[in-house]
Amino acid sequence: MIWQGLLVGILFGVVLQRSRMCFNSAFRDVKFSKDNYLLKMAALAILVETIGFHLVASLGFIKLNPLPFIPLAQIVGGFLFGMGMVLAGGCASGVTYRIGEGYITSILAGLSFGITASAVRGGKLNFVNSWVGKPITVNLQNPGIYNAVDGKVNPTLATLLGINPWIIAIIWAIILAIYIWGTKTTERQTTGLNYITGGIALGIVGIIGYLSQKTYALGITGGWINLLRATTTETSYNWIGMEVLGIIIGAFISALAYKEFKLRVPKDPKTYVQVIVGGILMGFGAGVAAGCNIGHVLSGLPHLALGSILATIFFVLGNWFMYWYLFQRK
Repeated sequence: MIWQGLLVGILFGVVLQRSRMCFNSAFRDVKFSKDNYLLKMAALAILVETIGFHLVASLGFIKLNPLPFIPLAQIVGGFLFGMGMVLAGGCASGVTYRIGEGYITSILAGLSFGITASAVRGGKLNFVNSWVGKPITVNLQNPGIYNAVDGKVNPTLATLLGINPWIIAIIWAIILAIYIWGTKTTERQTTGLNYITGGIALGIVGIIGYLSQKTYALGITGGWINLLRATTTETSYNWIGMEVLGIIIGAFISALAYKEFKLRVPKDPKTYVQVIVGGILMGFGAGVAAGCNIGHVLSGLPHLALGSILATIFFVLGNWFMYWYLFQRK
């Protein structure tokens, strides 16, 4: 199974590199540049996954497994993660795939992200999780397409309202479709995948990831944690660790193939400090919030999970605040 993770990761890395998808840029651009290009790509990927996840679950291939709902964790962790994205120069997936393109700062941001997230999840900083409370669950007599533990399920809009999940999924897909095709799209010159092909490709990779891993779709935080622990301790490599390694390999192959690989070494020492601090904030935020932009936004919103909805809101707010603080307040 771990080799499936590597293959899915390579595919994911190629798509990320060719689409130039980064949630840090998507959140920032729509607010400060009035550019919705990347946000529409993300919205289309989420639309594809919303229908795809519910379909493969309904067919019995997987059980939907929404991430935990821990309100304070997702508020605090989400905001810190959003701020960290700006300082690090990319989201968790953006930093990861840019390592394959030759960004030295991304290596530093990725390592500081992974080390801090590992410390929060079972390491020296694990105690902070007791400060933000325990997950809130719902009890379902008939979980249906959801994964239940002792009859308890992490809440989604459908389980909260007690209605068929397909109803919420279809309404959500329609809202996304209206936004994608019913509003004007910012024009952008691109040499890779455009927002339509990129969005569809990202969504398909997410579905493939869920079918392969079974327990969840794509993620980044857990993969960095696994890679670091498996490299330094007796921990075994797992699916998501191999997925993250695959992203770097896939982006590297794609960058070489399209002559876009180049070692990028900033001259200003402050840049290195900034990206490390950004990685630390992202790692702490994702560790506390139970997921990063891939776990909560790309993979979590298609579930309509309450935890992912709340985390996404605060990812965006943290991103906007830090960008304003650094570049707009003066």
